[in-house]
Amino acid sequence: METKTDTQMLPEVKKIPSRFRNALGKYRVTITKECNNCGICVKLCPYGVYKAGSKKPRVAAEHLCLGFPCSANEFYCVNKCPEKAIQLRLNPAFEILGDRRWSPDLLASTWHMAETGEIPYQGLNYKTGDSGGGFDKLRFIFPREKGPEIPDEEVSTAIELNRSGDSRPGVRIPVPFYLGGMSFGSVSIVTMLSRVKAAAALNTFCCTGEGGYPEELIPYDDHMITQVATGLFGVSEESLKRVRIVEFKYAQGAKPGLGGHLLGDKVTPRVARMREAVAGSALFSPFPFHSVYSVEDHKKHVDWIKQTNSRALVSVKVSTPTDVDMVAVGSYYAGAHIIQLDGSYGGTGAAPDIAKKNIAMPIEYAVPKVHKFLSEEGIRDKITIIASGGIRSAYDMAKAIALGANGVCLGTADLVALECIRCHHCESGRGCARGIATTDEQLTNLMELEWATQRIINMYLTWRRQLVSILKRLGMKSVTELVGRFDVIGHLDYIKQEEIEGELEL
Repeated sequence: METKTDTQMLPEVKKIPSRFRNALGKYRVTITKECNNCGICVKLCPYGVYKAGSKKPRVAAEHLCLGFPCSANEFYCVNKCPEKAIQLRLNPAFEILGDRRWSPDLLASTWHMAETGEIPYQGLNYKTGDSGGGFDKLRFIFPREKGPEIPDEEVSTAIELNRSGDSRPGVRIPVPFYLGGMSFGSVSIVTMLSRVKAAAALNTFCCTGEGGYPEELIPYDDHMITQVATGLFGVSEESLKRVRIVEFKYAQGAKPGLGGHLLGDKVTPRVARMREAVAGSALFSPFPFHSVYSVEDHKKHVDWIKQTNSRALVSVKVSTPTDVDMVAVGSYYAGAHIIQLDGSYGGTGAAPDIAKKNIAMPIEYAVPKVHKFLSEEGIRDKITIIASGGIRSAYDMAKAIALGANGVCLGTADLVALECIRCHHCESGRGCARGIATTDEQLTNLMELEWATQRIINMYLTWRRQLVSILKRLGMKSVTELVGRFDVIGHLDYIKQEEIEGELEL
């Protein structure tokens, strides 16, 4: 029987435009009253910025405009307009979008990938943010001389999640990522379902978060990770038996030492029923499992899951304290298959800034620390390391793997694909104007499920193609060859540009 390749297991890109009448773009295009409706701009523009109108052309998609760099082209509409009726300028609304980690360019480029399934051509920086640190300071160092050309179809991006060699089933996913926990209550049911359906289409997994297992997810059991967090909200024996992976959440990188929280404004009657709580009351998870104070206690937790579900793998999500390497080795000896290292850049806008910026170790330090320690202990090839907390692009994903992770766990990027503008009002039930991180029924209806699902699929298919391109330039045929390759990345503060001129690549 012929088996499908990784590429054949993946869905196709379908163009999905913005759900808003005027999508946000880097440039503003205006047609003045001097226009004589000659239609030259409509014919010239290859990007579909203009549509024909009865009195004058209509600017239908200014977010697709190439902008000032287009002046070098023969089809530059500003110069070709006989009446000089087209005005082009920077969009002032664009400049105030986002934050230093999710810069305006990175937001707009993610929206473009989600809409078209293609890398943006508008000169947007789709590889890094503007934080001045972390992954934004790391660069790939490619060989000066190109090796033999490797066909795309010969490059594998698949990873194995069960590397322990135990009697549990092997789980192989065709992409080196799965989608992280965002619970029902923290995001809308449409957002949650769109992430789950996208994960199923990509043949990977999506985590329920700590808010329980809504009945709408039951058709996707084989692609679900259910989370057991410290508050045990929504945990049941029935849901534990459904899934192929169970995740213990011991801590979250965005707010270690604080536990989870869902403010009362988001605890609707349905959310309250799911979590066995009272509607309108704020819900706080304790920081620790009060039943776990040692590796032996942790092993009892792992054994509990293994006895409850004979086919499930066990994942352990932890934050990144200074002794995170000891936490990882303890999780291995407790019987876990996956250790998820959640760094300080993760979390939605609901996580307090004081926690995100001051407590946990950045993921780019934690991953190589754990990778090296497990290698020295001789057990690195027996456990899967998943990095999470601030992975914003295919380049961040590749950098995390080069630092020692087997794959990554993603969350915020999904919300950006759904046109999140990073307004940081996620903690409010009615604060998300785009209907993503909300429990308000009217706001939830701003998104259609199929639209949202395809946007996420488009973005991740684009990421995969970028990852394949990176691997090919490094002369690698599998993403597993990239794991722990510190020699192919460098930090801008420690690289002498003149020594590697021609090799350094953003």
